[in-house]
Parts: sequence; structure tokens; C-alpha cells
Amino acid sequence: MASAREILGRIKSVQNIGQVTRAMEAVSASKMRKAQERTEASREYADKAREVLAHLASQSGASHAHELLQGREPVKRVGIVLITPDRGFVGGLVSNILRKTMRFMEQNTGVEYKLITVGKKGRTFMRRYGPEIIGDFDNPGDDVTEGDARGISQAVTSAFFNGELDAVYLAYAKFVNLMQQDAVVRQLLPLGLEDLSEGAGPMSHGSAPYEIEPGPEEVLDSLLPTLVDMQVYQAITESLASEHSARMVAMRAATDNAKELAEDLRLTYNKARQAAITNEILDIAGGAEALAQADG
Repeated sequence: MASAREILGRIKSVQNIGQVTRAMEAVSASKMRKAQERTEASREYADKAREVLAHLASQSGASHAHELLQGREPVKRVGIVLITPDRGFVGGLVSNILRKTMRFMEQNTGVEYKLITVGKKGRTFMRRYGPEIIGDFDNPGDDVTEGDARGISQAVTSAFFNGELDAVYLAYAKFVNLMQQDAVVRQLLPLGLEDLSEGAGPMSHGSAPYEIEPGPEEVLDSLLPTLVDMQVYQAITESLASEHSARMVAMRAATDNAKELAEDLRLTYNKARQAAITNEILDIAGGAEALAQADG
């Protein structure tokens, strides 16, 4: 059994770790709130953009005029934009994203997959176990902008246009709430009418047609790439919100565990101290008894 001094040292170490995890929890909570606000705002913008574009794409057969809306058969080459955190302490978030991505690829055999990684965790794993990586981007972090997302979307759009990829998917962690972050894989390109109509309002369902200048095709040529940018941006913000919420929960659990461990060590210390005191009393009593017998 460890001595009382050694146990005291362990208690101090555990308490110091608890202070660190408590501070990390507070930082993650602050960042999570900001990322959540940004995510919710981008969702509203993306939904309204889909509503407008679904209406435009349904006008005058415009949905067949833009390459971003045209599916390809057969689909032989598929790109996956894999978005993962750069830092740890996020529980099982990274493994859930990677597991979801690998299962998706395993379920669709006969297709050549290529990856565009965003973040160190996914890049490191896929270099060992995954398919070819044709694009590599650093995770933009908490200060992500539409420009950061545009660089990624332009890379995948260019690969789609030149025939290097027949379809593109996004793999990331969707933020549901503080305790739930779902790993999802959803299609980015081509943009089908059903994708545009998802979440769309009444504008895209039965309302009177609008007079559009210069025309639906020209407007789609301008707005569809912007919608692709927006979807990539939204996936990154969802991933950031998921990362911070997962880290906050993990640090809260670590803080609670540190408290419990410190309490257990305190009980062990008290037992060790009591045992030491008992031994000292026995030694004193034994010595006194020996002296009494010697005097007698």
C-alpha cells in the first residue's frame, strides 16, 4: 500500500488535472455557442437558397441545362470530402465519422473512390487505410469563412466538370444538439431537383411563375456554384459545432471523473493515515509495556 505522502501527491495531481479539464470545458462551451449560432444561421441561408434555386430549376426545363444538375450513368468515380477535427479530446467523434465513411465505401462496391480531406485526423487515417487522396486542406478552424469553403468547393467542382469525378459526397459530423452529433455522408454533386427541394418553402411548390431576367439558365449558372460553396461551408460549421460540443462533454466527464478519483484517493489517504496512527500507538503501547516489565 502506498504511503500517506504518496497518496497526497496523487490527490494534488488529480486535482490539478481537474482544474485543467474544467478550464477546457469552459473554453469549449464558449466556442460551441458561437459555432452553433453560425451553423443555425447558415442552415437558414442554405434552405432559402434551395427554395429559390428549386423554383428556377423547374422553369423552362432549366434543370437540364446546367451540368451541376445532371446525373451521370454509370457512376464509376466518386469523390468524398472528408471533414474531421484537427485536435483530440472529442470522444468517439472522429472514429464515428471515419467508420461511417468506410462503411459507405464498402457498401458501394465496383466504384473507384477518391478523397478530399479537410483536417489532420481524417488525412492521417486515410493515408494508411483509405483510397487515394487527391485533395488536402487544413481545417479552417473557428474563424472559417465562405472563402475557405470556396477553395474546397472549387476543387471538387473542377474535378466534377473535367470528368475526374462522377459524383461527390460530403462526410462530416452533423450537429444535432449538445449531446448528439451524427456522422453523415450526403451527396454534394450532382445537385438533383429533389436535393434542391429539400427544406424548400412554398415558392417551389405550386406558386405562380416569375418573370426572370436574364433567364433561369443564366441565373442558375451564377447561383448554383454559390449553393455548392454554401453547402461545403455549412458542413464545416456543423463539424466545428460538433467538435466543440463533443470536447465540452468529454471535458465535463473528465472533470467529474477527477472529482470522484480525488474523493476515492482521499478515503484511501484517511485509511492509510489512520493505519499509521494505529501502528504508532501500538508501538508506543508496546514500548511502555516493555519498560513496565523491565522495571518490575
